[in-house]
Amino acid sequence: MTSRSNLTAESTATTRMLPHAMPAGSADRLLLFAIRRMAQAGIDDAYASNAMLNHFGRGFRRPLVLLRATIAEVSRVSARSLMVAPCCCPRITADEHGLLSAIAGAVHDPRDAHDRLARHLGVRHCHVAGETMRALDDAFRDLGHPLAVVG
Repeated sequence: MTSRSNLTAESTATTRMLPHAMPAGSADRLLLFAIRRMAQAGIDDAYASNAMLNHFGRGFRRPLVLLRATIAEVSRVSARSLMVAPCCCPRITADEHGLLSAIAGAVHDPRDAHDRLARHLGVRHCHVAGETMRALDDAFRDLGHPLAVVG
């Protein structure tokens, strides 16, 4: 009986830390992988670059540079630390979900994406981050791999 209650307590704690399911689309998963790698090893991570190259082919540079700019700007402007799960984790954190949602919605509704990101980062304004997110979403669309709105 105790092992069952321990298992339930562990899964509840995991669900609290990782409340969202992994995105279904391959472009969304690529973006999540690249964000996780860059958060772990820096924006010049070779694994993230290689994943972008394999996914986009010769056009990989534009989304890669824009993702690097987005990550750098988000880390510069954020008033709080964002929690990012390891690459092998099958679920995503609330912070990852917030970033993916803001990036995926940036082309359709830039104002809403900016406001959502600003609330998430704990700041009033993050215009540069909002514009780089919009350009990143645009790059994925231009290369035939649109991001889906995640929630």
